[in-house]
Amino acid sequence: MNKPDHQRLFSCSTSGRPISPETARGKRLGREFYARPVLMVARDAIGKILVHRTPDGETAGRIVEAEAYRGPADLAAHSSRGLTRRTAAMFGPPGFAYIFRLYGSSWALNLVVAEEGAPHAVLIRALEPMRGIDLMARRRRKPQGSRDLTNGPGKLAQAMAITGAHYGCDLCGDTLFLEDGAHGRIGCSARINIDYAGAWVSKPWRFYERGNRFVSVRPRD
Repeated sequence: MNKPDHQRLFSCSTSGRPISPETARGKRLGREFYARPVLMVARDAIGKILVHRTPDGETAGRIVEAEAYRGPADLAAHSSRGLTRRTAAMFGPPGFAYIFRLYGSSWALNLVVAEEGAPHAVLIRALEPMRGIDLMARRRRKPQGSRDLTNGPGKLAQAMAITGAHYGCDLCGDTLFLEDGAHGRIGCSARINIDYAGAWVSKPWRFYERGNRFVSVRPRD
């Protein structure tokens, strides 16, 4: 019997290098990082550092939770509805940002991956704050040490000042990008809040760093 995609590509749990919130700046990731199968990119996104440079200052956080969306077959993906004005970025080349409104009140950041015409994306669900934490706290109106700063896709977007204006932003540019970084043990589970997606609900396409307090939803082990 053939193994499911996620089992062929990687193990659900892996041991990584010890990490520190004070990790030095890593190498900026190029287009080749994004131009790979969505499940690989989602898993490999754990530990990478999301950076946003704004006139107010720079903020950065280590990705500790991400989800893969593989449309158009994947009914949990927005691209399952086809090419629309909303989903156009997902059908474009890899290494660009797909931004959408989350519950009509906040924004969410996705990395467009795979190849042009394949509408696959990785939702960034949670970050561990690393740089510009005071600025994140002011934007979120939370204490600097609060896990509530970035433990959800809408929260991290607000903390990082990511909005709909960043739709289609080139993630290989100088404003919004990923740097290389380290991670601890990685786990995987079903994705969050996709009860409408039929058989796709149970796909174990959510990846998270085990034991990290900024992971949005249990399991956090």
